[in-house]
Amino acid sequence: MSILLRARGLTKTFGDFTAVDGIDVEVRQGESFGFLGPNGAGKSSTMKMVAATSPPSGGELSIFGLDPVTDGAAVRARLGNCPQQDNLDEEITVEENLHVYGRYFGLPRSVIRERTDELLDFAQLSERRKDKVEPLSGGMKRRLTIARSLINNPEILLLDEPTTGLDPQARHVLWDRLFRLKRQGVTLIITTHYMDEAEQLCDRLVVMDHGRIVAEGSPRSLIETHSSREVLELRLEVDDHLAAGDLVAGIGERVEALPDRLLLYTDHGDGALEAVHARGLRPISAIVRRSTLEDVFLHLTGRTLVD
Repeated sequence: MSILLRARGLTKTFGDFTAVDGIDVEVRQGESFGFLGPNGAGKSSTMKMVAATSPPSGGELSIFGLDPVTDGAAVRARLGNCPQQDNLDEEITVEENLHVYGRYFGLPRSVIRERTDELLDFAQLSERRKDKVEPLSGGMKRRLTIARSLINNPEILLLDEPTTGLDPQARHVLWDRLFRLKRQGVTLIITTHYMDEAEQLCDRLVVMDHGRIVAEGSPRSLIETHSSREVLELRLEVDDHLAAGDLVAGIGERVEALPDRLLLYTDHGDGALEAVHARGLRPISAIVRRSTLEDVFLHLTGRTLVD
């Protein structure tokens, strides 16, 4: 597959602050690629450079083989951009939002009408086309924002936190729409805080922390590399689990003590639980689950809240 986006040593600085610190990224045609990271990791700064709306401070960036600094208009014409916050015009109708946005790209009215019909059907909004935007549900507004970002038939669709604030049903409907886009050959570049979303949508992803890439690969390969096959979650009869880690030391590959529970990373959760019982411990609760991308994310970036 051809490479649509290539970054080498990509850097973004704001005065003395380095938001993106020399990252290397390649995104191939037709794949779904994710940027994960805590607040302040550099995801948004990277997406703005990819969207050709913020120039790099250093390194190399090529999109469609073009330089987004000198060829920004040509790059943006082939991109779709779905921002984190819906910025729809709520005083006009659903279909008028698409018509107006299509005119920004200089599309003929006949093409806009045809694309509007297709996109409203895709977004499951055909029956609401004459409705004003303001009373629509959050899920409907999000689907309309994505439909609007597709009006120019982009080769790459940028999605910044696409399902933030949506209920579980709306999230799954949106995931289905994005999966259909990928099947149609649209390349997706996604930032998300939801680890289950990254596992569902991303073929490959990078984990960013403090402006740098700390891990890269498919969701499954990242789990295999940076975590165990299973995790045993224990709650003991103690006031603070942070001081109880020594009670289960040596069971499994790694023990993580949290205020409310102990996490034992192991390839055999049931065997680890037997070892816990053999030490005379009787947990209040014990859960064996598969290791997830969230375990990887927290292991690589830490559990401390970053503002």
